[in-house]
This record gives sequence, C-alpha cells and structure tokens, in this order.
Amino acid sequence: MRQNFGKLRKSGRCRPRFVTRISLGGLELSLGLGLSLGGCLLFGLNTERLAHAESNTTSTSGFWSASEAFRSSDFQPTVVVDDVSAAIQRAIEFLKGEQRENGTIAAEMGPGITALALTGALRCGESRDAAWIVRGLAALESFAKPDGGIYGNGRLKNYETCIAIICFAQANRGGQYDELLAKAKKFVTGMQYGAGNVPANAAWDGGASYGGQGRPDLSNTVYLVEALQALDAGADDPNVQAALAFISRCQNLASPHNTTPLADKIGDGSFYYEIPTESIDPTSDPERYTPNGGIRGYGSLTYAAYKSMIYAGLTDQDPRVAAALKWIKDTYTVDANPNMGDAGLYYYYQTFSTALQAARVDQLVDGQGQTRSWRKDLAQALVKRQAADGSWSNTNQRWLENEKALATSFALLALANCRQPANP
Repeated sequence: MRQNFGKLRKSGRCRPRFVTRISLGGLELSLGLGLSLGGCLLFGLNTERLAHAESNTTSTSGFWSASEAFRSSDFQPTVVVDDVSAAIQRAIEFLKGEQRENGTIAAEMGPGITALALTGALRCGESRDAAWIVRGLAALESFAKPDGGIYGNGRLKNYETCIAIICFAQANRGGQYDELLAKAKKFVTGMQYGAGNVPANAAWDGGASYGGQGRPDLSNTVYLVEALQALDAGADDPNVQAALAFISRCQNLASPHNTTPLADKIGDGSFYYEIPTESIDPTSDPERYTPNGGIRGYGSLTYAAYKSMIYAGLTDQDPRVAAALKWIKDTYTVDANPNMGDAGLYYYYQTFSTALQAARVDQLVDGQGQTRSWRKDLAQALVKRQAADGSWSNTNQRWLENEKALATSFALLALANCRQPANP
C-alpha cells in the first residue's frame, strides 16, 4: 500500500507561490457554508431526515446563480497575505487542540472527523511521526470491526470506512496498515450494488449506500471511488467501472450511459444526489425540481462526480466529462456552493479543489468570460474566512459545518490542493 493519496500528490508542506490580496470587508454574502451531503451523513444524523436533505436550500433569495455570486464578491483588496502556510499551521494547531486524550476529534459524531483532520494535516506536510498524528491514527484504528469496516454506530458504514481508508492510505508506511486496508476494501466493495453482496438493480447497480441494502446515492458512491483510488485501484478496476455506471445515471445528460427518465429533463451536465424510484411532483419543491420534473444538480456533487470520472479514466473528450466541465465553468465561484447557496461550502471547497487538481486543470474561463486561477481564488477565499483561533465554521448549521473541527478539516484538505500543479 502506498503512503500518498492519488497519483497527483506531491510531498512537502503546502507553500503557495503567490502573494494573495484580499478584503476582509465589503463581502455581502453570509459565508461559511455547510458541507455537501457526504459530510452530513458522515456524522450520524437521522437517515430518514437525510433521505431528501439535499432538496432543502437555505438561501432566502432562492436559487443561486454564478452571476449573483460574482456580484456579491466584488470587493477592493485591503489586506496582503504573503504566506498561506501560516493559515495552514494555525488550522493544524486548532485541530491539535480539539484532540482528546484518547486521540479522537469530535468522536461523538463517529470516526469521520478524526479521519478527515488527520488526512488534511498529513497532506499539508504534518509529520507522520507527530505525537498527535500517532495518537489519532491509533484512535481511528480502534474503530475497526471484525467485518473489515471502520465505523461507529453502524448507520454510516460506507462513508466512515471510505474516509478511514483514505486516511490510512495516506499514513501507510512500511506496510503498517496493509492488512487493515485490504479488509476495509473488501468491506466497502462488498456493499456495492450489483458488484458486491447486494442484489443487482438496473437503476442502482454500481452505487453505494449508507450501509448496504439502502438506496444508493451519488455521495456515498463518489466516496467509494475516492477510497479505491487511494488504494491505487486503476481506472479499469471493476468496482470503479461499476461505480462510473451509477454515477453516469445521476447526471443531467442523456447519453448511452444514462437512459433514465430524468436524463434529458435539464441536460446541463450537472449531477444530483439520487435516482428516484417514484414519480416526481415538481410542485412539491420548486427549488429542487424544474417544472418538467428534472432534478437540479449542484456544485459539490458535480465536482465530486467530475473527479470520479477522471479517476475512472474518462477524458474531456467524453461527452459526460465535457458536459460536467462546461457546467463547472459556467457556474464557477468560490463564494458559494452553486445551486445550494450557503449550504455545503467547505465540502464544496474540497471537491472543487480535488477535482480540478485530479483533472490537471490550472486555469479555466468562467461564465463571465474571465480566466480564473482557481488555486489563487480558493486560497483567497479560505484565508479571509479563517477565524482568529485558526478554525473555519459555517453559520449555516446544515450538514454540521457549524462544527469547527469538521469545517476546518475540509478547509485544510482544500488548502492542500492550493499549490503549484504537478508536472505532467
């Protein structure tokens, strides 16, 4: 097992090579958003409430557009930040302070935050031998179960095990976690519809759910793909390809890979959370559904799906990737989670940065026709949102990003991608 996550990870501390000029005032938005559905499910919320959680937005002005986000972020620079690594170190110190004597961080929410915090710190150059990292890894390992899973109360087995896989793959040295990771991989792939121990279902095959028999969703499935990628699963891995088939059916795009009734309702290339098995009443939630019964996609899941398609070997020549990238360009912003307003920002930052890094995209032209350097934009957005104690948090409590340790972990993971691109 390797020590580094993904083939694009570079060793060393994250040290951006630019001078960022930002404003601390003049921003009209209420910022610090809640995490994408994946984040909320990680930490033990009632799953019945979550079945349609992705449909609720919190923006009082209704649906967000990229143009609204750009207008609201039009401010004059007043503060120079010449070392983003200082923000990273403040964040690491904050997370160290949140660690309990047993090595966990916010363990009442399960092992997920501990795993995310450790992964973020390691990707930003924290030593594998640092005392708090060693304690944290030991604590995370204590969640391992005889069935191979690494989880808490059992409601979120796939999420928590996938997050733990990513962390242990990042920390693996000298084969220390090889056996643990092999068992965990068998566990999560065994819960995949059609490809594992779960019966086949035409619409759901390849997807992953909270814990096996439940309805699969895009968020669980992209976490599965990321975990497999962390274990060096190739693009031709059968579980990755099965997941790609499910992911393709969650896209607003009609194609040979997506013949579901929803495929051509919107057609903008975005991605949504689940494949419904019942007919949709568009009037039940006009913010979620279009008048013709389509499901509006949103930022964090579209970036997560885009990233997964890259891991599965697709290129921008594939219509699925091309359509997703067009939507990403058209809705580009670091001020909101597109189509979710102030819900999901920090998880959005993580998927935003990881996806563009995986695709080796350094700059893109946004919906306003401007060329954007996303690493610089993202670093600016994160640094100016950091609190004096080194943390980030969300005033929107949806998906638990008001929990400082969670939002800070996602911010740290995003900052890890704010560095010069790897050589081709």
